Amino acid sequence: MDVNKGIRVCEEIAASETDPRKRHNLEMVIAHMRAEARCDVQGVLDTLVDEPCYVWHSAPDDPLLNPRGSREAVADFYDRMIVRTGAHRLEWDITRVMVDEHAVLTEGVMRVAFPGWALAEMDIAVDDPDAYYVAEGITTVIWPVDPETGLLVGEEVYEYDKMAGIADRKIAPSDILPLSSAA
Repeated sequence: MDVNKGIRVCEEIAASETDPRKRHNLEMVIAHMRAEARCDVQGVLDTLVDEPCYVWHSAPDDPLLNPRGSREAVADFYDRMIVRTGAHRLEWDITRVMVDEHAVLTEGVMRVAFPGWALAEMDIAVDDPDAYYVAEGITTVIWPVDPETGLLVGEEVYEYDKMAGIADRKIAPSDILPLSSAA
């Protein structure tokens, strides 16, 4: 798994974007993705408006997955879903990026490496708590951008159930490449 894969795609597109507003929007998404990969909750919050809105279309009634109206709710989401579970090791094979003055859309197969112990805590049976298991599925994220501040409004996530069959997709920690040190 290469945690830099999706970031690289967005960086390449941003580097060739001639419209400053569109390039800025892509750079905000890149900063957000890098912060997620570092488990840097404050870095994620720095990319967001004061009253962000996340919408997880596959689970619209889950308040944890759909933090709205406060950075504290978003921080709680990242702490509980990414930092505590160790699920920040993700590879996103982005095959589509669309950008305009108001939003960025990213789409592709997302693979997230969950530690076995975290899955066991979620009542998912695995044979090795020290191994990693890969959640995998097509994921589309729309990243709305506030026109006044230039910050991300949040995320709108469309995905298939990435957890189905996860216990059959075991990988070793050495199969996960680290985040590159590029800015």
